[in-house]
Amino acid sequence: QVQLVESGGGLVQAGGSLRLSCAASGSIFSINDMGWYRQVPGKQRELVAAFTDGGTITYEDSVKGRFTISRGNAENTVYLQIDNLKPEDTAVYYCNAQRVRGGSYWGQGTQVTVSA
Repeated sequence: QVQLVESGGGLVQAGGSLRLSCAASGSIFSINDMGWYRQVPGKQRELVAAFTDGGTITYEDSVKGRFTISRGNAENTVYLQIDNLKPEDTAVYYCNAQRVRGGSYWGQGTQVTVSA
């Protein structure tokens, strides 16, 4: 089993910045790619940014140039730097880790609220 713990969410004014963190613990040898998703009530969870194929980075179009995903020195940590926040970025942000054998793990989510 793998546990993912997110932190760094909060309330921020439009134009501000946040840095989200996700730390994986447990059987981290069983996971490979990690990334971030977000979800608003009534909508499907959507990919925001992720490492894929071991190193390639993919971003959702609306966040390109504003969001930056990175890894910590430890392979089990991933960050999401969010700059120039917009009200439409308001959502619960979830950390995701892909299992080597298929499927994925999810964190509990961290709320990001952007005021106009």
